[in-house]
Amino acid sequence: MSNLILKINPKDNVLVALQDIPAETEIVFEGNTYTTLEAIPAKHKFFMNDMKQGDEIFMYGVLVGKVQYDLASGTRMTVDNTKHAADPFYYRDVDYQWTKPDVSRFLHKTFKGYHRSNGDVGTANYWLFIPTVFCENRNLDIIKESLYDSLGYAIDAKYKDYTQQLVEAISKGDNLDELDFSPSNIPAKERVFKNVDGIKFLNHTGGCGGTRQDSDSLSKLLAAYADHPNVAGVTLLSLGCQHLQIDNFKRDLYNRNPDFDKPLLVFEQQKAVSEETMIKNAIFETLKGLQEINTIEREDAPISKLCVGVKCGGSDGFSGISANPAVGHLADILSVLGAKVLLAEFPELCGAEQELIDRAVDQPTAEKFIRLMTEYDELAHAVGSGFYMNPSPGNIKDGLITDAIKSAGAAKKGGSSPVVDVLDYTEPATKPGLSLVCTPGNDVEATTGKAASGATLILFTTGLGTPTGNPVCPVIKVATNTVLATKMSDIIDIDTGAVVRGEKTIQEMGEDILDFCIDVASGNIIPKAVALNQDDFIPWKRGVSL
Repeated sequence: MSNLILKINPKDNVLVALQDIPAETEIVFEGNTYTTLEAIPAKHKFFMNDMKQGDEIFMYGVLVGKVQYDLASGTRMTVDNTKHAADPFYYRDVDYQWTKPDVSRFLHKTFKGYHRSNGDVGTANYWLFIPTVFCENRNLDIIKESLYDSLGYAIDAKYKDYTQQLVEAISKGDNLDELDFSPSNIPAKERVFKNVDGIKFLNHTGGCGGTRQDSDSLSKLLAAYADHPNVAGVTLLSLGCQHLQIDNFKRDLYNRNPDFDKPLLVFEQQKAVSEETMIKNAIFETLKGLQEINTIEREDAPISKLCVGVKCGGSDGFSGISANPAVGHLADILSVLGAKVLLAEFPELCGAEQELIDRAVDQPTAEKFIRLMTEYDELAHAVGSGFYMNPSPGNIKDGLITDAIKSAGAAKKGGSSPVVDVLDYTEPATKPGLSLVCTPGNDVEATTGKAASGATLILFTTGLGTPTGNPVCPVIKVATNTVLATKMSDIIDIDTGAVVRGEKTIQEMGEDILDFCIDVASGNIIPKAVALNQDDFIPWKRGVSL
């Protein structure tokens, strides 16, 4: 990398600005001189050659777009002069070879996790509350309000104190604009159950109405969360008459894990004497369950017991240059060590399909990926959309002009190891190495799906900033640039800006991130999203969501 520009792949015909470049700047690169015809903001690209209408544009060595009209070398790439384009993909019998990273530093490393009876190891120890239908959300909210503060899991004391000060000032007739309220320093309550990392609630809007397919999919999703390695016990609330019956949930749970043996407490409102009785019983029985799982302690486990989901959101023009490749290097290390890695967001693999197909370990694996990608894209086109509409205004503003550009950078999170499996939504990861998981690109729908497939940690790269978390899987936020890491330090865990500045290699940064992951998995570091109780959960209804 130079301090000013970057050519990502020798095949590319655009250069990436690593800093803001004024118009009329002369840049000498690889023996050629380029003059910017307009200002090129950092993260954006400009054309290396004169381009004709219809010419193909390459980044990351793949087709990412086509030029819409004639333009000159030094012109900035924009949504006006560039439109999405991607090569067709198909199975071809490729003898894929890859260079394994040096993993010697991590060969004998362990983390301290919660060992489950089926051999899984959790990075956290949670009690989970599940409603089979949206009708029970209010009851869950009452239980949450009752337990959170009493058990020491609430984090909102400072906001309650601040609000109380405001209310008291209003009652006195004070002018709020003239008052100076100092920050609250109310100490957090200690947890009652030292070995229970939290109580989590999966409020949702499903379980009845909609289609039976929606309820069936939701049932499998909820069963996957109940069976998650980070979950030690479950309280299930049901109304009684909804589509998603308790028996359906149990069927999916025991189909997934016939030996499921965690505490499972079930309460059905239409069979209860009263709502009050049901809620009190649920609280009483849950507290006894919490006493039981509080006896579980962290013990050493090999790195191979980790299952790490890799995700990007609020992406920018540096995502595919710094954070994503660094996470990709980590993913390759984990694959060699026998851990599981999950790469999802199928709309954000558009344009990178052929590389992933060529990396598949066998033809059935490749063909399953082709089928899921094709069906998903056809569904989007059937309602007048398509993967090409995935980039958000924020993505575009920060240099991700087409979906193929976004996807080519996003795919870097998966490293270069072979693709050992392809999983449909909620299917569990069972094979060591890299698996592809069918989910939308939507931040929360994707993280929700990764956790359902078994992710016990999620690495979430972002260039613009997002608070996204997950109820049962710790989410580690990785910034692509130092400006973001500094500005939003309250939600960012790791800064990869040193890669952009040339101060660290992608390999060095990837190893740093893995060290951080091991600390999180051991409970030594609490990621910001976990500390903030950022428990985002959105089931995918299998409709069109990009």
